[in-house]
Amino acid sequence: MWQGCLAHTDYFEMRSRGGHDYGVWVTTPPRYDPAAAQAPVVYVLDGNWAVGMTAPLIVTQLDPMQSIQPYVQVSVGYAGEEAEHWDRLRNRDLVPPGEPIAKEYIDAVEMGVEAGTMTREQADAHLAELSDSRGDMFLNFLTDDLHPRIERDYGTAPSGHGLFGYSYGGLFSLYAWLTNSTFFESIGAGSPGIVSADSQVFARLQAMGDTLPATKLHVTFNDREILGDLAVYQNLTKNTATFLHRLTSRSGSVTSALMHETHVTGLQASFLSYLRTCRAQ
Repeated sequence: MWQGCLAHTDYFEMRSRGGHDYGVWVTTPPRYDPAAAQAPVVYVLDGNWAVGMTAPLIVTQLDPMQSIQPYVQVSVGYAGEEAEHWDRLRNRDLVPPGEPIAKEYIDAVEMGVEAGTMTREQADAHLAELSDSRGDMFLNFLTDDLHPRIERDYGTAPSGHGLFGYSYGGLFSLYAWLTNSTFFESIGAGSPGIVSADSQVFARLQAMGDTLPATKLHVTFNDREILGDLAVYQNLTKNTATFLHRLTSRSGSVTSALMHETHVTGLQASFLSYLRTCRAQ
């Protein structure tokens, strides 16, 4: 019932040390046999939204025209009644601590209230999560709590792991990259939610100096974000471009691509771009 029609997918729920509950989908490669060959893990954020669009792409590992290196996909979202509120709870988990709330983001939330797609109570709760964002705790959950269980139960490889996030998940991916941890070998950041020009990612990048993390980083954004008339998406793409420009004079393994999508439709294309760029066979 939990994994629906997703082939080779298990589902379980897990509580973090911080007391938060998460839903976890684990999709293994076709004919996966860890006794014969262990595969690394690719963690995908926003599991409640993303698992249906990304988990089926595990068949790319059998694509004769462009094969992708074997990986076990672990999609992380929210469980039980909280699954209904995933779009609010992600603000708590995927945004770096101390991240400023941009006026354009507040305006976008107010537009939702005026359009009737969000109640005032929902809007206030949405913004409240941003006022105490804890991306640091969520990163610790992934690497210190969840990963040991995945490694034990699915016989995954000791290295070569990846991370993919989109929108605020993409902002989290940049934050994880900027921690300079060696846990991830590659990181994909799709349309990262750098809505504020005063984002924590710029301060962290400046503090790193001239040397960038060894972890491969692939950044994507969408042409219809920058060409559209929504200020929140225009800011996102402009700030992402600024972030990339500040990387050009430094040594590091950074790639980028422009998708021909909207912010909503770009997730799958961004994930495929990450696989093809960072995890090609």
